[in-house]
Order: sequence, then structure tokens, then C-alpha cells
Amino acid sequence: MQQNASKNVLVVSAHPEPRSLNAALTDFAVDHLRAAGRQVRVSDLYAMKWKAGVDADDFPDHPADERLDVLAGQERATLAGRLTADVAAEQEKLLWSDALVLQFPMWWFSVPAILKGWIDRVFTNGFAYGPSVPPPYSEGALGGRRALLSTTVGARETAFSDRGIHGDLESVLHPLQHGLLWFAGIQPLEPFAVYGTVDLPEERFAAAKEAYARRLDALFTAAPVPYRSLTGGDYDHAMRLLPGREAPGTRGLDLHRR
Repeated sequence: MQQNASKNVLVVSAHPEPRSLNAALTDFAVDHLRAAGRQVRVSDLYAMKWKAGVDADDFPDHPADERLDVLAGQERATLAGRLTADVAAEQEKLLWSDALVLQFPMWWFSVPAILKGWIDRVFTNGFAYGPSVPPPYSEGALGGRRALLSTTVGARETAFSDRGIHGDLESVLHPLQHGLLWFAGIQPLEPFAVYGTVDLPEERFAAAKEAYARRLDALFTAAPVPYRSLTGGDYDHAMRLLPGREAPGTRGLDLHRR
């Protein structure tokens, strides 16, 4: 058995159709990882009928006549062990995991609402970030874990290139890669995408599976995206990158890569 074969992987899938390309990629990933000796758990959000919206029902101890402060309510419920059972179960899966795979179709340049709701409800204050856990953008609250975003895109790949009209894929996914995963201390890998999926012929699907297999095989060996650490001396107290830390000509989101 290969080194690290026993590591744990959580796969979170978000597509309403069980016969979809995303469902097929989820099944492929699970089978491939298990064949390599990984321990795999799956959260199929649509099959689970996952509740996407954050509301007062998420905080059983919150008095009905008081204004709901979501951040404060999340922290109190998290630290007291009083989150709802569905959220607590997903947090337990995250803590169990050594790597996270998010499988989703790109809808309006982001994730489906049900996956955004999983993020909103599971990455709570006091669990994924907050004053009671290590600082963000570092080996923080969920440090030691890796993540791979796997997305299907209807558009052609060239539209997401460096000069493509949609912007390059890394910039489009920056809120997830940097603002979610790295914020919580999870090291993201370069994302995996299957393009032109509106009518994907069988031969391209076969090629996509081969490419995906290579990415899954490298889940624990590939270099993560080299984001800067907040605690590494590159930022001032206002969380601004210090002058001279970037290579000449670097602009925009690339400033936050080492």
C-alpha cells in the first residue's frame, strides 16, 4: 500500500440530479480514492436535503424575543456544543478528514446555493475562525488539511484563461480558495475543472476521468497554492501586504501568493 494511503477524505457533492456529470465525478472520485486505500466519507447535499439558510433555528438556545446576532450566536452555540445535529455532524466529518474535496457545477461564477449554505452553516465562528481559535490565513483552525475544488463549467476553457472574458479560473475561485479554505487554515490545491460540459462526449468524459485520477492521486503530494501566511511577516497590523514583498509587476489577487 502506498504511503499515506490510510488518510481520510471528505467528499462534498452539490448537484440536484443523481445522473448528472457531477454525480458521476463524485462516484468516480470516491471509488478511485477507496481503491487507493483512502478512507472516504460523502456528504451529498441534495440527497441529504441540506438546509441552506442560516436562521434562528440554527441556535436552539437563542431567545425568540432577542435580536439574532449570527456571529455571536454561532460562537456561543459552537463553544457550548449546542449546534444543531446536522451542523455538528458535518463539523465532525471535517475534523475527521485529512483532505476535503468539493464537487460542484459552477453556477453564476460560484457554487450552488446549497453548497454555499453548507459553508455558511458548517464553518462557524468558534470552529473555523474566531477569537477562540488560531488566526486566519495561517495553519489555523483547520490547519493540516488539504482541499481540492472540482468543478464543471459549461463555458469553453479559453473563456477562463488569462485573457478570457470570464477571468482566469483561479481569480474566479479566489473567494473559495483563499477566502474560505486558506482563511480557515486548509491548504487548497490548484482547482480541477471540466469545461464545455453542456454536451460532453464520451471520449472527453473518459479523458476528464483520467485527468481527475491524476489529481486525486496527488491529493497529499502536490504542492498547495502558495498563499502567504498572515503570521509570516508579510502583512502589517492593518492586514495590508508590506511594500516590496511581491515580485515586480505583480498586481491584484496574485499579491497574496508567495
